Amino acid sequence: MRRLVLWATSLLFVIGTIGSNIGPALVDERPRLVLLLSSRNRNLFGSVPYIDPVWYSVIGFLRVLAAGVALYLVGRWYGQRAIGWVSDNVGELPAIYRWTERAVDRAGWLALLAMPGSNVVCLLVGHRGMPLRRFLPLICAGIVVKLAVLWAGGRAFEDQIRSFLSAIERYQWWVVIALFGVSLLQTTRRGRPRSG
Repeated sequence: MRRLVLWATSLLFVIGTIGSNIGPALVDERPRLVLLLSSRNRNLFGSVPYIDPVWYSVIGFLRVLAAGVALYLVGRWYGQRAIGWVSDNVGELPAIYRWTERAVDRAGWLALLAMPGSNVVCLLVGHRGMPLRRFLPLICAGIVVKLAVLWAGGRAFEDQIRSFLSAIERYQWWVVIALFGVSLLQTTRRGRPRSG
């Protein structure tokens, strides 16, 4: 079971990276595919003018929940090793990570409710031992609120979303290539041994 969860987490990471990178080019034509690959906030927000609210809710909810549960289990089963892996991959932990860690230590349930899609929050609440029976209702409630807020924002800024995607349409695949280049650069940088 643990290997399956690690495999699933890795798969979600890979397809999430692909979905995040192709989002600007395909979110208007294939919003369901983009959300299946990556339900990051920008994809959820950008897909609103192009997707039915039922599909938006179902795909967005299940995709965010799948990643959250997988990371919760990784944090629960691998604890400090998982946190160490994150530290090794990002080098010195950014201030936002340290802030998130303090927020989880002080009020894990509130951090989870406020940031249900945060990989770091889900990993930390698993590592800190939040019971699954408490984790599931909190993440579900947080996801519902998140989806509702992003849907309302997407409806309010629908014209701007359409204008932005129309403006980059001519160069959308160059944007995608640049995003994959940035991802490759980050991966290469993480793979180098760190000094000191």
